[in-house]
Amino acid sequence: MKHHQLISVVVPTLNETDNIDILLSSLFSQSGDDIALEVLIADGGSTDGTIERVQAWENKAPIRLISPGGKGGLAGDVLAAARHASSDIVVVMDADLSHPPEEIRNLVRPIIDGTSDMVVGSRYVPGGATPDWPRSRRLLSRLGGALAWPLTDMRDPMSGFFAVRKERLLAIDPTAIGFKIGLEIIAEGGDALRLTEVPIIFRDRVHGQTKIGWGHMIDYARRLMVLAGGAVSFGNATRFAGVGLIGLALDLLLFQILFGMGFGLVAAHVTSFAVATISNYILNSRWAFASDGPRLPERDWRRYIRFMTVCLLAFALRGGMLAGAVELLGWPPQVAIILGVGAAAIVNYLGNAFFVFPSASTRAPSDVRWRVAAIGVLGYILALRLVFLGLVDLVPEETYYWNYSQHLDIGYLDHPPMVAWLIWLGTSLFGNTGFGVRIGAYLAWIVTCFFAFRLSRNLSGKSAAFVSVLLVAILPFFFSTGFMMMPDVPLTAAWAGTLYFLERALIADKRRAWWGVGLCVGLGMLSKYTIALLGPATLIFLLLDARARRWLLRPEPYLAAAVAAALFSPVIYWNATHAWASFAFQSSGRLQSAKTFSLPDLISSAAILLTPLGLVAAMSALVTRNRVTYERKTDTEARRRSLFIKIYTLVPLSVFVAFSLFHEVKLNWTGPLWLALLPAISATIVAAGGSLSRFDGLLRRLWVPTVMTMLVIYGLGLHYLVLGFPLVGHFGNIRTLPVAWQEFGHQAGLIERNVEQETGKQVLLAGMDKYFVASEIAFYDRVDDDAVRTSMGRGALGQDSLMYGYWFKPADVQGRNVILFGLKKGDLEQTSLDGLFSRLSEIKEQKVTKHGAPVGSFYYRIGYDLRSCPPLATQIPGVSCNTQ
Repeated sequence: MKHHQLISVVVPTLNETDNIDILLSSLFSQSGDDIALEVLIADGGSTDGTIERVQAWENKAPIRLISPGGKGGLAGDVLAAARHASSDIVVVMDADLSHPPEEIRNLVRPIIDGTSDMVVGSRYVPGGATPDWPRSRRLLSRLGGALAWPLTDMRDPMSGFFAVRKERLLAIDPTAIGFKIGLEIIAEGGDALRLTEVPIIFRDRVHGQTKIGWGHMIDYARRLMVLAGGAVSFGNATRFAGVGLIGLALDLLLFQILFGMGFGLVAAHVTSFAVATISNYILNSRWAFASDGPRLPERDWRRYIRFMTVCLLAFALRGGMLAGAVELLGWPPQVAIILGVGAAAIVNYLGNAFFVFPSASTRAPSDVRWRVAAIGVLGYILALRLVFLGLVDLVPEETYYWNYSQHLDIGYLDHPPMVAWLIWLGTSLFGNTGFGVRIGAYLAWIVTCFFAFRLSRNLSGKSAAFVSVLLVAILPFFFSTGFMMMPDVPLTAAWAGTLYFLERALIADKRRAWWGVGLCVGLGMLSKYTIALLGPATLIFLLLDARARRWLLRPEPYLAAAVAAALFSPVIYWNATHAWASFAFQSSGRLQSAKTFSLPDLISSAAILLTPLGLVAAMSALVTRNRVTYERKTDTEARRRSLFIKIYTLVPLSVFVAFSLFHEVKLNWTGPLWLALLPAISATIVAAGGSLSRFDGLLRRLWVPTVMTMLVIYGLGLHYLVLGFPLVGHFGNIRTLPVAWQEFGHQAGLIERNVEQETGKQVLLAGMDKYFVASEIAFYDRVDDDAVRTSMGRGALGQDSLMYGYWFKPADVQGRNVILFGLKKGDLEQTSLDGLFSRLSEIKEQKVTKHGAPVGSFYYRIGYDLRSCPPLATQIPGVSCNTQ
């Protein structure tokens, strides 16, 4: 440390007469051979004698009184005093004796040494403490820290005791308000700010009264939103509320008029929203947000696009709220529209404040803007999914897995049992509803986000971690795993958890992380067998990385494998007692499929799962060296992290590529493996512009329109599936879209009742495709309370029907009357059916409508007196007529 390094100490005061003498004596006792202090008192208008006591000190010590008068708040007082500082290093501290002056050396040393740009005295790092604090004070402090968490990695962002270079302090927004000026510096610096926290013992004041209350916390929260780039103020919030009330009145009035005139729900909803939107845009741009900074040019087409994006997102959420209130809660549309308008108003305000009319006076750093964008996208996606979760009809795969849960077991032919267990748990809590089936997917997606965030934070830093969550929210594969209940849902969550714990074990050398690896792999194997591909990837990493190789001689990896095997043992037992049917189905059954070259299909499926931009970004991340860096890690550490990402992406991918050279691949197969690449892709997105190649810079610029586009597609897509288009309904049909399965099930139930009344016997229902029709009837046939026991699929008729061949034994259905259903007429014209029944009726067509508009049709015929087991039943793996 330099001899006599001058340090300027800024102390804001307001009525601190009982503390000022003690504080100044303590401060000057810190001066010595290494540092010399000057003290600048920034008084905010004291009336208790504080000013006079400071003036008495000016003649005997290097003290200056700066009297801004408190007009700019505490932040303004500190800035006013800092402008008079003689040193280029400034320490800011309170006058209430809560900040220990003896820690000043620890605060300034990293700055003098050049290792930090800012050092904060922290109460919440090891060694720090807040003895004797009341619970209310602890609550306020922790709440403040939680609110600032998206903007900073600090554990104690509300600390008012810090040291910083003078130029950084004076560079903050001069209009800053509030009492935590340190946070202004942190937000301004972003990821480029080298920040250090040192522990302090923070003692509550003995004399005087604290100035902090809930009013300060409200100002603090609003300031955080401004620092995040939002045009948020009491004024524009009030004006926006006024605009909203005008739009609300116009919207509701027009909706009531149109609905009363006989317009349909959707037509009235769309028209009234469009008119209110035009009104709101004009008033918001010219009044509500006009005074929060320089106005954007009236012909700025980008602003119009942003505004329309926000409007469409608000429209989609509003439609979901409206449909949910009408269809699920039974509210009249005239009342339900109020709920929808309220949800849209929240989306509109936040979207306008942060995206359409952002603060022109406060320009948040790029990494902070990405963090805020991730939070906004995450919040919207969570709300959108939750609203539509129970409104969109279940797709056939979901109803098939729901049938799994109705025949609960420890194994099944085509998949392990985790998907069935999750559906069983969800429907036990919420009933046999779409929401009950899908709530497990919603929660598992949150688990995926959690582990993706933690993995990316460890590899690429906090800003990249936020962007990884954003990518999990908007990339098609990951979006679908948070909405539709498939085996990929728990698989993806387990895959993300496995990667996180593997990184902790292999990169961070955490022994306990291997227990997490074993747990996640075991749960993943109960979900889908493909997570086993992480095994050879781990072995290859251990062989290639010298530092990780030592784990080969330690017991932890082998204990992890034992844990995974123990969790997976129920599936092994099921296979052992069912002729190894599931293992054969997923191994030899796949390899014996028709020979075909499907590598182009694999590539196109990856582009669908990730979007074309996402696939290009993934390929770029794989070929770019050492893209993953965090907190100035050494080249060796960066290489290890890069190797981790590439191994855990390329090894599973190479298996699918090799398979695609000779066999057909499925769309969703590669989905989870891209989790390993998210940290690298995210690191590129948040990287400083100057550090990027021209190609990576182009990719980075394309992410904003991609995110906007995907959000609109998801919002309007879900809106369309539930409500359709005004006047015309749906262009698709039940064969291509999940838009009328509920109506289909109801019609099938009515046909079932009529046949039973005619014959006086209970009938069975058989879907004549592989499993789609039978599964949908079982779930949506509300006429028959026991439809799951009578919807048998075509397995008992001698054709492949997956698990239906196990659930319905031919010996138990002989002699029964069966209604045969098909979406195509040809399914019911098979000549093989003639020999299965004593008599077959003519094929009939049944139209299906939704909201009064046609959405397709299905076909059915009745087979009387089902005869003995057909020889084709032996096609079911491990099952024959004799063994069933």
